[in-house]
Amino acid sequence: MQDLEIYIRDVQPGAVSAWLGAHVDALELNDQDLSGVVKGQARYQGHPLRISLYPGAFGKRYASLVLEGEHLPWRTDLDCARSAWRALETEIRCSPGDWKEGDPVEDETWWRLDSRGEKRVVWN
Repeated sequence: MQDLEIYIRDVQPGAVSAWLGAHVDALELNDQDLSGVVKGQARYQGHPLRISLYPGAFGKRYASLVLEGEHLPWRTDLDCARSAWRALETEIRCSPGDWKEGDPVEDETWWRLDSRGEKRVVWN
């Protein structure tokens, strides 16, 4: 099983399902109410895809979106973040993919995608 995870700043109700609906089939995700965890599912290239949206991550301004499946619409978190940024027009963050559990937190950098472009930043 593979997974992708991105963080969406100030996500709006219905925005994630509108964006994902253009990339997957049979989307079942009710993200109109963002007061708690939102679980959903879809299909991508005929394979099941699990979707989890966790509003209130990282100081409540961000929602964590996790996609899990054997086949995913994007190859990397950054590819997913780029697609989300183009569609949602809000700041998106994701892991650069080289951080490992146990690495010092002060060295942890993230990709930040926003109107200023793409940049590696320390999350603070």
